[in-house]
Amino acid sequence: MKSKTPSQSVTINTEVVLPNDTNHVGNLFGGKLLQWVDITAAIAAQRHCGRVVVTAAINHVSFENPISQNSIVTLEAKVSRAFTSSMEIFVDVFVENPVTGVKTKCNEAILTFVAIDQNGSPLPVPALVPETEIEQKRFDSALRRRQLSLILGGRMKPEEATELRALFMKD
Repeated sequence: MKSKTPSQSVTINTEVVLPNDTNHVGNLFGGKLLQWVDITAAIAAQRHCGRVVVTAAINHVSFENPISQNSIVTLEAKVSRAFTSSMEIFVDVFVENPVTGVKTKCNEAILTFVAIDQNGSPLPVPALVPETEIEQKRFDSALRRRQLSLILGGRMKPEEATELRALFMKD
């Protein structure tokens, strides 16, 4: 299976925050943002592997800044790391000033997707080769996040967890 680059999975989605998308103080519902994030990330994952994908985890979401009604929201997703059958997707969320066109990052999310066959069994995905400094940083940190998840989730043998804990204590 041929390796791919993060740029091959880039997915950009733009939405307008309508009244029905907002809470009682006029800001975008967190759940609505999560829906947009999940859809955008799923497309990026599918572009990477060319398979049906399912959301395995929402690993991280930051709601740094509220997004107000009538805002133009742009979500940019791309694969940050590929493992055997899973992929970590990083999504940056921007709000655009409609007058100046300037985009400001306001939130981000990290999700894990798994490629599956018609029976729901995991399928292998292509390796990922980072091209830029930020892609390399996200690629490296994805491995640490995955290792921590395996430790905390109890899916790692005790001796493997001990070895990993020793590695993390060195940092």
